Order: sequence, then structure tokens, then C-alpha cells
Amino acid sequence: MKKEENILGTEKIGKLMIKFAIPCIISMLVNSLYNIVDQIFIGQGVGYLGNGATNVVFPLTMICLAFALMLGDGSSAFLSLKLGEKKKEEAEKGVANGLIAVIIIAILFCVCTLAFLPQLLNLFGCTDNLRQYALDYGYIIALGLPFTMIGVSLNSIIRADGNPKYSMISMVTGAILNTILDPIFIFILHMGVKGAAIATVISQFVTFILNILYVRKFQTITISKSTLKIDFAMMRRIAMLGVSSFITQMSFVAVVAVENNLLKKYGTISKFGADIPITVLGIVMKVNQILTSVVLGIGVGSQPILGYNYGAEKYDRVKSTLKRILTLSVLVSAVAFILFQTIPEKLISIFGSSDDPLYSEFACLSFRIYLALCILNGVQIPSGIFFQAIGKSVKSAILSLSRQIILLIPAMIILSNIFGIKGVLYSGPCADAIAFLISVTLLVLEIKNLGKKHTASSALIDDTSTDNKLNKQVVITISRQYGSGGRYVGRLIADKLGIKLYDKDFIIKLAEETGLSEEYIEKNEQKRDTLAALNNGYYNGLDNSDELFVKEAELIKEVADKESCVIIGRCADFILKDKENVIKVFIYGTMENRIKRATEIYGFNKDKAQKEIKRIDKLRANHYKFYTNREWDDYSNYDLTINSDYLGVEKSAELICEVVKEKEKILK
Repeated sequence: MKKEENILGTEKIGKLMIKFAIPCIISMLVNSLYNIVDQIFIGQGVGYLGNGATNVVFPLTMICLAFALMLGDGSSAFLSLKLGEKKKEEAEKGVANGLIAVIIIAILFCVCTLAFLPQLLNLFGCTDNLRQYALDYGYIIALGLPFTMIGVSLNSIIRADGNPKYSMISMVTGAILNTILDPIFIFILHMGVKGAAIATVISQFVTFILNILYVRKFQTITISKSTLKIDFAMMRRIAMLGVSSFITQMSFVAVVAVENNLLKKYGTISKFGADIPITVLGIVMKVNQILTSVVLGIGVGSQPILGYNYGAEKYDRVKSTLKRILTLSVLVSAVAFILFQTIPEKLISIFGSSDDPLYSEFACLSFRIYLALCILNGVQIPSGIFFQAIGKSVKSAILSLSRQIILLIPAMIILSNIFGIKGVLYSGPCADAIAFLISVTLLVLEIKNLGKKHTASSALIDDTSTDNKLNKQVVITISRQYGSGGRYVGRLIADKLGIKLYDKDFIIKLAEETGLSEEYIEKNEQKRDTLAALNNGYYNGLDNSDELFVKEAELIKEVADKESCVIIGRCADFILKDKENVIKVFIYGTMENRIKRATEIYGFNKDKAQKEIKRIDKLRANHYKFYTNREWDDYSNYDLTINSDYLGVEKSAELICEVVKEKEKILK
């Protein structure tokens, strides 16, 4: 890890971007092209109605992918975290439960799709002319959904197992096979949309088989019968770790569903009819997905560079990396913009032609209007990734969700009501423009504040004596509400017992081992925003916060094995839960007294003190829940809970010392 971090902080940024971004771009492009290949051959061999049918079936595939990625990415994140904590058995059980969950959901989803396909197609805007094509295509695709879902989930887990090359090979193999089989089934065997669906299912089945074969070759874990025990709590944990991927996919499903229904409604009363708009705009969105994949690949691949250098306070490197990302992304977007504006007829012709001149007319309108401001995506998308990389979860979530959900869907509904079918097209540049303005505003403000010092550390530096008065090794963990005096209770305990207090020491040690600044570590190590779950990187594995937790867990175990001590916060009660010589304490207090302490110690006014108390408590609770899957303020997690207002800080410390002495008596 050290070597890689040194590279991230010292190697030329251009070389780092080539190393990290190119594989990411390739992976995302393969995914995008997979969806487009069917449409190219169907358009050429069946006609535009066949393409329209695949567009109304496509949301079903996206829902399937949403669940598959949620459980696959969640399992891979769980695997990385637990291996980092040296908990191999838990990692194995987590991956096994992730796979069990995806198998169950895949089978249920397949059955439901087969049973209710006509109703589902209506939900996604299917017209009478598209219906038979959509049914022919959809029923076959539904049969292959279990293979697709399991294969996709395994892809994520294989990457986390340390073999992204194998994951890439299995994915590319399926994509190439689909490209070969499509023309065979459509042009040679004359099977139309059914042939395209069969080709897709066969290629996905091959990817599934390749990934299943890898399960026996896992490098870091072993899946055995003993690990295949259903644990619903663990499944829920894994799902929460992958919720970011689920929301991303489902937001796209929502956009397509609303869009298709509006195109059907307003297309019917326009000269274009309903079939042409649904077909054309679906193609246009998939073509634009190629642009999005490249821009995402540049940004996501550069995330480790941004995150590490921001944490290490190497702000010049952060700015330089961001500048390169934005420059490359805008250049790619500019090329796409020129193509969309100058040769839309040629682009749409790749997907087949039509004798109806209205088809070509609407295609030109769609490319030129709907993607009129696609160049701005070169700023908006990387901005969201930048905030994700530096741990600004709220800003990242706002930018990630703004265009698709917050802006695009309302714009479609409002503008189509005013301008009819063209209003749906106008919604694209409208959403792009507003999302761009939000991105630039947040980005400029962040860059201006980059490098400015924050408030001084409130963590205690150990200055306690180590004249150990204990006869046996005992570790006391102190979890505490903000303003309850828990830190100072810990200091008093350490003084009275003559043992070490560990608080700021962890921050200093982590800074030495990771190269990240003490200020950055303190800001991120025990705090997790509510929206942080929406910002897990798809291809990145662990982010800085996860790495900090893993490293900190190692340090906590190390000091607990070595000596008697007091450890403040940091989920130490959970990390050491299996050790017999640990006393787990939770300190709390009334809001009134906590406000009083905050005003006296930190100089806040009463209103600010109350807000800060609620904010810090929430961040600590989120952090604890994320890494332990337990509630922070659930007193059953602790051996001793004390209201520091009732006894006072001094008496609370004395009581805990008495408990420590009793603990000594019962230790072997």
C-alpha cells in the first residue's frame, strides 16, 4: 500500500492517469457497446420497429443490472473491508451471502418478468406497433436474466479479489461473442428480434460460465458449504454497501420510463407518431452513453490520484489532476458535440434506415436538440467524481442526482406540456445547462477554499504517565456522545490507572503510514455523511475513509494485544469485541449539559453548539453503523453505560476504574 501511495503522491500525473484511467475507460466502453450492438444489427435486419421494441424492453435489463450491481459491488466492498480487517471468514460469508441473494433475486425477477411482461411493457411506454416485437424479444431476454445478474455480480467480486484482468476478459468475451452471433441469427437464420435476443442470452451465459469457473480460483477467499448459510442481516449490509450502484441504475430506468411515456403521449398527436420518437430517442441516448462512458472512465480512473493527494494536502497536484481531467473530458465532449451536430443522419443510419422521411427528420432533431449542450457534461460529470474523491458526499450526491432525477424528469414533464413532443427534446439541454451551473459554482468555491486551514485538532495527545497500577492487561474502550465529556473521562481513567490513552496517537500513526495529513485523517476517520452511501466508486474498491478504518483497526488490535490502555472512539468496542480483557464503555449526557460543555470548552453559542452536537453525533452514528452494522447508541453493545451528568466526569472515571479492578479479579 505504501508503495502505491508514494506513486500517487510523487509520480507524474500524466503517467498515473494513463495507468488508472485507461482500464476504466475500456471497461465502461465495453458495457456501453454491449447495449448498442443489438440495436445496430436489429435496425439493419429488422427495421426501426425492432429497435423501438428493444428500447421498451431495455429498462427491464437496467432493473436487473441495478440489483446485480448493488449486490456485486456491495459484496466486493465487503470483501475488501473484511480482508483489510484480517477477517477472512467474515469476508467469505459475506461474498457467499451476496451470491445467494443475487441468485434468489435473479430467479424471482425472471419469474415475475415472464409472468407480467405485457404489463411491464405498458409501464415502459410500449405502443401497439412495437408490442409483438417487444414480446418476442422480451420473453427470451427474461430467460437469460439470471445468467446476466449472476455474471455481473461475479464480475465485481472478481475485481475485488485482485483479478480485474479476468473480469475484463470474461466481459469482453461475451461482448465479442454477441457481436458475432447477432448477424448469424438475424441475417443468416432470419430470426429477427428473437435471434438478437438469443445471441444476447448465449453471450451472457458464456460470461456467466467463465465467472462461475473462477469461483474455485478465488485468490483471497474460499467459498465452501460452511459459508453458504443464509444470513439476512449480512445480505442487508451488503446491499447497503452497493446502494450507490443501485440508485445510479434505477435513476436511468426512471428517466427512460417517463421519457417513453411522454414520447408515446405527445408523439401520437404529432406528425411523427409514437413509434419513431420512442425508437430514435432511445438510440440517441445509447449513443450518448458512449460519450458518458469515456468521460466517466477518465474521472473514475483518476479518483485515487485526487483522493490521495487531497488527503496528503498536496493541493497543487489535486488542482493539476483536476485540470487534466476537465481538459480531457471537455475535449472528448467537444468532439462528440461536433459529430452530433454535423452528421446526425450518418450516425442514425448505423442503426438502420427507414423509408419514412419523418424518421430521419426526428433523428436529426434529437441529436441536435437533446444533445445540444452535451459538451457541458465534460465538466458536470468529473465535478461529481471530484467531490466523491475528496470525501464531500453531499456535494457529490447533489451533482450525481441533479441531472437525471432532480432536473431531467421535471424538465421533460413541464416542457412537453408546453411544447409537445419537442419539449421532451428541450429537456436535455435544459437539464445539462442547470447541472453545469451547479457544478461550476460548487467547483469554483471548493477550489478557492482548497488548502485553507480548518479548526485545530480536538483530539487528545497522549501525555499520561505509564506507571501501570494494574496487575493484568485490561483495555477500556470509550464511545461517547459529543459534549458528554467522554474524552476527558478517558484521560482521567488513564491517569488514575497509570496506563496509556490512545486518541491523537492513532491520527499521528496513520499519517506516518499512509502519507495523508493529520488534519485530513481527523476530519474523515470517525465521520460518515448520510449521503456517503450514494458515492461509492464503481471501479475503485476502497476509498480513503475505508482505508483509514482498515488501518486504524490494525493499530487498535496491535496496541490492545501489547498493553493495558484506554482507547477513545474509532469503533474500538466492535473491533475488540471478541477479546475477554476489554471493557466497553459508552458515555452520554443530557442535551442541556452537553450544550453547556460545548459553549465552555469550544466557545460556541448555544444555537451553534446544539447544531454541532446533533451533526457530530449523526456522523459518528453513520460511521459506526456503516462499519459495524450495529447502532452506535444501542446500549447492549457496551458493558457499561454512564450518564456523565449524573455522576460528573470525575466520579464517572472513578466508577469505571472500580469496574476495571473487578474485571481484573475475573480474568484468568
